[in-house]
Amino acid sequence: MKIKRSLYILFAAATMLASCKKEFLDEKPPTAVPVADAIKTESDLTDAVNGMYAAMRSTLFYGRDVPFLGDELADNTYISSNNSGRYLPEMAYTYIAGTAEPANIWAQGYYTILQANRIIYAANTLPNSNNVNQLKGEAYAVRALSYLTLVNFYAKPFTVDPAAIGVPLVTAPTNITGPFVKPVRSTTAQVYAKIISDLDSAYAIMPTTTPTLLHPTNSEYISKYAAKAIEARAYLYKGDYANARDAALLVVNNGGYTLATSATYASYWATPTPLTNKQETIFELGLNTANNNGNTGLDYFYNQAGYGDALAYLDFYNSFSATDVRKSLFLTSSSKRGAVIVVNKYQNVTIAGDKDDVKVIRYSEVLLTLAEAYARTGNEVNALLYLNQLAQRRDPSLVAYASTGATLINDIINERRKELAFEGLRYFDLTRLNLPVNRPAQTSTATTVRTLDITSNKRIFPIPQGEIDANPAMTQNTGY
Repeated sequence: MKIKRSLYILFAAATMLASCKKEFLDEKPPTAVPVADAIKTESDLTDAVNGMYAAMRSTLFYGRDVPFLGDELADNTYISSNNSGRYLPEMAYTYIAGTAEPANIWAQGYYTILQANRIIYAANTLPNSNNVNQLKGEAYAVRALSYLTLVNFYAKPFTVDPAAIGVPLVTAPTNITGPFVKPVRSTTAQVYAKIISDLDSAYAIMPTTTPTLLHPTNSEYISKYAAKAIEARAYLYKGDYANARDAALLVVNNGGYTLATSATYASYWATPTPLTNKQETIFELGLNTANNNGNTGLDYFYNQAGYGDALAYLDFYNSFSATDVRKSLFLTSSSKRGAVIVVNKYQNVTIAGDKDDVKVIRYSEVLLTLAEAYARTGNEVNALLYLNQLAQRRDPSLVAYASTGATLINDIINERRKELAFEGLRYFDLTRLNLPVNRPAQTSTATTVRTLDITSNKRIFPIPQGEIDANPAMTQNTGY
């Protein structure tokens, strides 16, 4: 369903913190409770943070659309010819300013940012404490991640043109008594500067150990080192490899995270609950009996017990060796689809209530970021160290990589593709590297469109038409 919302409407009308209902966003309410009056205690602030995470795990944002499209727009997955009718414009690269998914990601992304803005504002009115700093830091990190997502969907990558028009930066809470917000688009460089600033702020104020009285200290809440891991991703996308290296190294040396063994890797993915042991997952969106996306969640679009629309390309499946434990997360046949490659990373569709959590950032990504950053800053010894640490954990029979130069970079990118497949990162890797999308031929796909060149206007999404109509200051991306 297309959600008709704009920043003009969002920042004028959003007056509720934790509600999952969005209809009120289409209206201009005559009254609203000021933020300072709505959040008066640490308990109120905690409730607001939970509402922020609820906004983020919506199917219109990180609960489905963002991670799903990050693979479908690239060369990892395709929509089966036998499908439920979703994501077809993205498969064929025929989306326009009125297409649902680009409009929904924009709206839900800015709605999530609005929640973070309100939390940051309210936290500044409360007495300083570890609890307040933890929650405020989580809001900084979510705002940064949301902007990182939006600028990569709707703007040219920093590595291609940092001066390119980006997305609007709105960091103030709703001002119901002032004029409606009609922001202009900041440059990509300005957006990245704010992302880095927010993540630096989060890391600086968050305590090393999350206070236990606020919320569970598990992987469904952002921690100090989760914020730093997100920053490592941001620096990598920016092409700032020295800072990407330093941020990733902080996580590796101080975060306490570990990789699953080859024997426990499959069970790790079969576990539907957030983790407390710091194995693999740094941050994920928890989907439990009380809060889940039902039959519209990410897992339903991969698992054959759900819609099973998304399938893996055979060429990609064949890139895994027989001894690579990651190959166990594919099924090579299905009675529902015939002889196809089924993605089995999301296995808990049939569990009543408790669905698969959505992995937002994992330790393996940090290791691969570190490997790439070392390689690009001239330390190939350390690059190979971290590349092999991950690759040989996944494939105990793998002969250690010993490549150099461009071949080493290519090996790291290929490992990123295999390790992070179906988690929504592949398209953004191709984008930041300024590489075309080259999909293999697949007879069972819903479209024959196989190539997306780096010069195509379809490499970035259009600004939603509703946004253009509501805000005279908003400019559309070229070609839409």
